[in-house]
Amino acid sequence: MLDLVFTAMFAVVPVMLASIYLAKYKQRFQLHKQIQVALGIVLLVAVAAFEIDMRMNGWHHLAEPSPYWQDGSWNDWVDYGLAVHLFFAIPTPFLWGYVIVQAMRKFPNPPQPNEYSRAHRFWARIAAIEMTLTAFTGVVFYWLAFVA
Repeated sequence: MLDLVFTAMFAVVPVMLASIYLAKYKQRFQLHKQIQVALGIVLLVAVAAFEIDMRMNGWHHLAEPSPYWQDGSWNDWVDYGLAVHLFFAIPTPFLWGYVIVQAMRKFPNPPQPNEYSRAHRFWARIAAIEMTLTAFTGVVFYWLAFVA
């Protein structure tokens, strides 16, 4: 499950950026909407499955071979990497969910720019930055705990 979530997060950022490009530069708003909703669903399912797996099976035993792991202490790189990752990862689904729900409510169908566009760009930019930082810090944590 760790490898699946790692791969999903690694793939999400380029797809998200391509979707933003389609909306901003190509005015392909319907395709942007479809991609963003699909990404939201895929990530929701992946993160839910990941959390269930982590709660049932844990992850510490998988990190023990890492040179950055120190059993029983809070001064190792793995714990700090996880803390930084969670700082970005926890608010990200809420932000992205907010952006998607507000867009679904406030844009017409098919989507077109309107008076909500400015607010959408503001919140979507924050959500995209959060997603990028979540992915980046997730890669760092994954490497520290499971690859190094």
